[in-house]
Amino acid sequence: MLSRAILLTAVAALAIAGTTDLASAKDAKKIGLAVANLQADFFNQIKQSVEAYGKTKDLEIITVDAKGDAATQVSQIQDLLAQNIDALIYIPAGATAASVPVKAAKADGVPVVNVDRNAEGAPGDTFIATNSVASAKELCTYIAKQADGKGKMLIIHGQKGTTPEVDRTKGCSEALKDYPDIKVVGELWSDGWHQDEGFKLTQDLLQTNPDVNIIWGQADALALGAAQAVKVAHPDHPIMVAGFDGDTAALVALKDGVFDVTVTQQTQKMGRMAVDSAIALVKGEKVPAEQLETATLTTKDNVAKFIEQHP
Repeated sequence: MLSRAILLTAVAALAIAGTTDLASAKDAKKIGLAVANLQADFFNQIKQSVEAYGKTKDLEIITVDAKGDAATQVSQIQDLLAQNIDALIYIPAGATAASVPVKAAKADGVPVVNVDRNAEGAPGDTFIATNSVASAKELCTYIAKQADGKGKMLIIHGQKGTTPEVDRTKGCSEALKDYPDIKVVGELWSDGWHQDEGFKLTQDLLQTNPDVNIIWGQADALALGAAQAVKVAHPDHPIMVAGFDGDTAALVALKDGVFDVTVTQQTQKMGRMAVDSAIALVKGEKVPAEQLETATLTTKDNVAKFIEQHP
């Protein structure tokens, strides 16, 4: 009799638990999208993908643009939470204060999908990005081989401490270990990954390192600025310029020979993945903590297909 009583109690408990799970599960209706800076084509593509795909899922997408300012973004996300969003898709505007919105959202029971950048110490419920370490390693290996394994290199970094800047630096450093005759002779960090920064920082570095033969801008905008600085400098030798991202305008510039190589990220796919992950999290489903996508090394030989249709 005691065993039967225990069994009945356990069954009842399971039934209650099941009812609770079903009661807590719900469908997403309203999703907040907090973007770092819509002046960047990369973020704009993710925005367009999230909004277009969200429409097919009958979702209301509320988009805010921090314009590169972390304090603005914290305020914007507080406003989104006040509008009772069901989930937050979050691209941090920088490393500073990036954890604040995640903590605020979780305190309100709102799941967080981080895209491209994670918040140090307070990651989202899932993180969607390109495997920047692997992609940067592939890119810098290609660069080194094109330079016959020797030369002097400049690096124009992205925003210091952000996930892509850290990972891309790590990946390239791993590649260059196999090419000891390529020396990084100068490097500077941008504040916001902008083309004008790429131009100015490259100009500064070329003044003290005019004999370099490789420049890597950690984003296509930085690479386009670097290419412009090289053109203005009129060097007496070829300088290879590399980027990263696969921005739409940069891909056309690559086809036209403005710079030499980049890595094309799957921005459209990442936007759709962010929406699907947000829907799943709201339903109470399990989502991988990290979802890293591949990117494609892109030169004049294969750029046309990405210009025609961005992945």
